[in-house]
Amino acid sequence: MGMRMRMPGVSAECAFVSMVCLSASFSLCGAALAEPFVGGTTPSQRPATAPVIAKFEKSDAWRATATTGVSQPFPASLRFLDDQGGWFNPFIRPGMTGPYDIRGWHNAAQANPSRSK
Repeated sequence: MGMRMRMPGVSAECAFVSMVCLSASFSLCGAALAEPFVGGTTPSQRPATAPVIAKFEKSDAWRATATTGVSQPFPASLRFLDDQGGWFNPFIRPGMTGPYDIRGWHNAAQANPSRSK
């Protein structure tokens, strides 16, 4: 005695086709995840046509932005800015808003207390 699945408004053929498609998609996903991800044909090599930063100039405006919300004298932990190059650094860009914005990036008066006087 076979088990019958009853779904109002859905024919048995439609339910069967849906189950076959679902089963096939699971098996395809498993096959795709089994292979390791490779980002490009030579991920360990920088492309020859990639832009190169020859020299990074740290202007006064750059340093003011990098030290936004930090009062002087600057702590020793900010000495990394002396060695900072032209690469991405999340420390010198605005982050989350609200109570997590301890440096006041999203509130100009809070970020630069010396400028608000």
